This record gives sequence, structure tokens and C-alpha cells, in this order.
Amino acid sequence: MGRGAGAAVGFGSQKGSHLRRSPQPQIHLGGGSIAQPRRTFHQNRSDRVNINRNIRAREVRVIDPDGNQLGVVPIEEALKSAADFGLDLVEVSPNAAPPVCKIMDYGRYKYEQTKKKQEAKKKQSTFQVKEIKVRPKTGDHDLQVKVGHIRKFLGRKDKVKVTVLFRGREITLSDRGRQLLQRIATELEEIAVVEQYPKFEGRTMMMILAPK
Repeated sequence: MGRGAGAAVGFGSQKGSHLRRSPQPQIHLGGGSIAQPRRTFHQNRSDRVNINRNIRAREVRVIDPDGNQLGVVPIEEALKSAADFGLDLVEVSPNAAPPVCKIMDYGRYKYEQTKKKQEAKKKQSTFQVKEIKVRPKTGDHDLQVKVGHIRKFLGRKDKVKVTVLFRGREITLSDRGRQLLQRIATELEEIAVVEQYPKFEGRTMMMILAPK
């Protein structure tokens, strides 16, 4: 390759090649030395959590893995405590004065948080917003057909947008349109709640029903 012994070895290197682990960097305290806590994580700025050497505060309030308060100590002492436990020092309240750090297994913590988010997402019910259109002069038979469709959508846990269309001079029948929407809401009150009360949008009046 022409790069000599110091060349980096990539993931596509030959089989049988062995990578030598670099020794852990040392922290010097009062003439002695300790191993630096295990790792530094790199994250997106939007959800960044300061870990180990990324913590910038000079003093922090430390909580041990069992939830016991170890008090306010210099950051070097906090890092030493984390190293003694063989865990990470995680800044959990960066805006506190001083910042609060907890000693924990950060990799496991992130795994558990991701798992909780996935479980919460599964529990969230997915729904669609269906639309039913009526006219201010819609007759009783046609209205009952529309109400039947709304019942079916609500039974599927979908929301329903009920729209009254006004054409030409029908715009003068706004009160009639409002009464029509109120009638629909009353007929479905056992299985639906009014999420958006009747309101005008241009030449239409709309109402949104959500399943109970």
C-alpha cells in the first residue's frame, strides 16, 4: 500500500489481521493516575447529552448508580468515581447550578430509552380523517345514509370531517347548515365527541367528530 506500518486498517482489511487496542488514556490526580471512564458518545446536537470528558463544568453534583447523592465535587473527582464503578458519568441536568451528573451505564440507558419510545409508538393508535359532504337541503333518507357512513368510520377509530356545501344563494341557509351538523352530532353522541365545532371555511361549514 505504500503507507508503512502506521497506516490505518479499515473494515475491509484482510482476514486474520488483528487490531491492537489502544491503552486507555490516564487522568492524573495528585501524583497518581486512574483510567478514564469507558467511552465518549457522539450525538446529534438536537439530543446531545454530555458524557464523561464532554462535560464542561468544573464542579458537578453527583448521583451514584443506586440514586445516592455524593454531593458537589470537582469534575475530575466525579470522573474518578465513575471509573471506580466501571460506568459512565452522564450529565442529566445541565442547566442546574451546578449541573447534575449520574453514574450509569449510558449504553444500556440509551437502549432502554429507545425501547420505551418504540413501545409507546406501538401503543399510539393510528387514524385517518375521513370526509362526509352534505348540502343544507339534504333529505332525511340521504342524511341517514351519511350518518351510517360516519358510524362506520368512527367504528374504525377514524376521525370524520363533516362538511356542508353551500352553492349560490344557499349561502343564506347558514343556520340550516348549522342545525344539520348539530343533528348529526346529536345522533352520534354515544360514540363520538365534537372535536371541532361548526365553523365557516369559504363557502363551506365544517365540523370534526372524533371517536370516544
